[in-house]
Amino acid sequence: MPDERKPVYTQADVDQTRSATESTPGEYPYTRGIQRDMYRGRLWTMRQYAGMGDAEESNKRYHYLLAHGTSGLSVAFDLPTQTGYDSDSPLALGEVGRVGVAISSLEDMERLFAGIELDHVSTSMTINATASTLLAMYVAAARRSGADTAKLTGTVQNDILKEYIARGTYIYPVIPAMRLTTDLIAWAGEQVPQWNTISISGYHMREAGSTAAQELAFTLANGRAYVDAALAAGLTIDSFAPRLSFFFNAHSDLFEEVAKFRAARRIWARCMREHYGATNPRSWMLRFHTQTAGSTLTAQQPENNIVRTTIEALAAVLGGTQSLHTNGYDEALALPTEQAARIALRTQQIIAHESGVPYVADPLGGSYYIEALTGQLEREAEALFAKIESMGGTLRAVESGWVQQQIQQAAYAWQRKVDSGEAIVVGVNKFQNEHEPEPRIERLNPDLERRQVERLRSVRVRRDQGSWRQSLQQLSDAARTTGNLMPYIVNAVEALATVGEIADTLRAVFGEYRESVTV
Repeated sequence: MPDERKPVYTQADVDQTRSATESTPGEYPYTRGIQRDMYRGRLWTMRQYAGMGDAEESNKRYHYLLAHGTSGLSVAFDLPTQTGYDSDSPLALGEVGRVGVAISSLEDMERLFAGIELDHVSTSMTINATASTLLAMYVAAARRSGADTAKLTGTVQNDILKEYIARGTYIYPVIPAMRLTTDLIAWAGEQVPQWNTISISGYHMREAGSTAAQELAFTLANGRAYVDAALAAGLTIDSFAPRLSFFFNAHSDLFEEVAKFRAARRIWARCMREHYGATNPRSWMLRFHTQTAGSTLTAQQPENNIVRTTIEALAAVLGGTQSLHTNGYDEALALPTEQAARIALRTQQIIAHESGVPYVADPLGGSYYIEALTGQLEREAEALFAKIESMGGTLRAVESGWVQQQIQQAAYAWQRKVDSGEAIVVGVNKFQNEHEPEPRIERLNPDLERRQVERLRSVRVRRDQGSWRQSLQQLSDAARTTGNLMPYIVNAVEALATVGEIADTLRAVFGEYRESVTV
């Protein structure tokens, strides 16, 4: 986009758009922020995404982060947990605890949060295909610890569509997977009413190579697909829309990112009020979490990533995020060290307390450049919405592979610019160091996988076999009906059925998704 931008913007450029100055912060369509005073009233939640090894190792990191001022936890799960395999599955070999924490049973979840009052901390869980099972485990662990589940706050990602688009940790075909998503939304609305039941994610699409406009359009299109699915399941719009949340990437183009967040709020507010007829103002408000862009981090000169992350975090704050994760500078190499995690958190704290940025809601509002960019991104997103609708809607566009193809083409175009030197990445294709020092990286305990497998097998021996077997049979029977599956998943979790056993029970009924390959 840089070559498409003008050297100077004036009022004439803003007049071509739906000006964001049409409202003040806290007023529909919320272009300028969803609260009148924004961070003057309350700072964004400072989350640090963490999870490594087994539950005990991750629990230590959570206590460390809480002691250093983080105000919300964010859980990363390993790939076996994300894709519905237990830690002792042959398909999990070598992956246990590698890119997140290994959770196979309710007892693992209890160890993960040992010593943490779950009704006093906000927890975000990045989990999708097995979101129903992991949320059930979290709620069950909270009950067993004596926490008031009505006071539990946090978010479960539960965004399965973007798995088919950009990430790949799906299990079931699209339709039954969407059923699990809406079942969770309906159940949580009654059982954990303060919980955000879905975090509709553009982050991973951006990491896969999408443009800012594609991230904006495809994320909000997915949001509409979830709204349609929930309405088709019999929910009323204002019964669930206030608990929808979004998850965006904060990339390195500062002003484009700020404009993206502003456009997202405006598009969503109009969609919810004008298209769906929502009457509760909270249903109109797009609330979102932001994570700085992992794809911009470089293994070369990793200390440069501190600067990149600071710019991206600033974009998120200027854009009005509700919560923020800042990446560790060493994450292009390995899981972040404690030092890297602390610097990442301190980055947020310095912006919050030293920069002066939070003193004013939407401090860039009224800038000719920002207003013009906001309108431009909105128009580009609307063109993509029209294309998706012409294909029969989001599900058709995803199932056909069209959305995936658009992102792949954008990623290829960007990589060609980097390879040619047209786009400069400092330390990679320009300003390189001749000799890079060996960085210190976090290394997992090689004994971790064996220890995790032993604990899992102990659970299988100790649990009540009758209750366990009955819970899985009831889940299997329910999956063949149209009823809500969450109560059956909760029962199975409490009977100490494992993540893999619950997923296998549903695989037997729903089947598995196989991605179509086109050349």
